[in-house]
Amino acid sequence: MIFLEFDVFIGIEESSTFPLWSYHSAAKENDMPSPTNTVGSSTYERIKRDVISGALAPGSKLKLDTLRESYSASVSTLREILNRLASEGFVDAAEQRGFFVKPVSKDDLVEIANLRILLECSALETSIASGDTDWEGDLVAAHHKLHLIEQRMLDGDQSQKEIWKRYDWEFHQELISACNSQNLLALHGTIFDKYLRYQMLVLTYRGAPAVDDHRKMLNAALERDVSTAVSVLEHHIRKGLEHTLTAMGETDVLFVAK
Repeated sequence: MIFLEFDVFIGIEESSTFPLWSYHSAAKENDMPSPTNTVGSSTYERIKRDVISGALAPGSKLKLDTLRESYSASVSTLREILNRLASEGFVDAAEQRGFFVKPVSKDDLVEIANLRILLECSALETSIASGDTDWEGDLVAAHHKLHLIEQRMLDGDQSQKEIWKRYDWEFHQELISACNSQNLLALHGTIFDKYLRYQMLVLTYRGAPAVDDHRKMLNAALERDVSTAVSVLEHHIRKGLEHTLTAMGETDVLFVAK
C-alpha cells in the first residue's frame, strides 16, 4: 500500500461557475478555428452544458426563437447544433414536432453506466500499463484536489457539490489519460457526459465509501495493480449507479413530459 503525504496545499476554487462537461472536446492549443466555427462551437458547448446541468430540463421543447434570444445565434446555426446534439444522444429530433431535450429514465441510466464500465475499465488497464512519471504526478494532484473537497463534504459542507463533480471528473479522466487512444477517450467522454447529466440532476453525495474507492484506485494505479484498480472502479461505478437510481426515485421533477 502506498501512503501519500503532501507538503503543498492545492487550493479549492470558491467559484461554482465552470465547465463541468465536454472536457474531451476542448480545442487543442494549435487549432486555429475560423471566427464562424468559434461562435458555433461556443454555442454548442453552452447548449450542451445547459442540457447536462439541467438548465434545459429533460423532455422540454427547444424552441428555436427562444434559443436564438438566449444564445445569440442564428436559426441555421441552432439547427445544426441541435442536429449534432441529437446525433450524440442529448436531444431528440421529432419529425414535424421540432427538437426536445432527451428525457431521462432509469433504464437509460443503467445502460449508460454499463457502457461507462466497459469503456473506462478498458482504458484504465492500458493507462496503468503505459503511464509514465508525469502521469503519476498528474494523478496524485487530481486526487489531492478531490480529496480536499470530499473531506469538506464529509465534515458537513455541502455548498460546493458542483466543484466536487468537476474534481471527480478530473480524477477519473487522469486515471485513463495514458491509454494512448483518442478514439477511446472521445467515446468515454460522451458516455461520461451522459452519466454526469443524471448525477447533476440529483447531485447527491455517497460519502465515505466513495472517498475510500478513490483512495484505493489511486494506490492501485500507482502500484500498477491493474486487477485491483479495475475491480474497485467497477464497484465504484455500480455503487454510484445504485445511489443515483435511489435518488431518482425520490425526485419526481426529473421526469418531464414532452
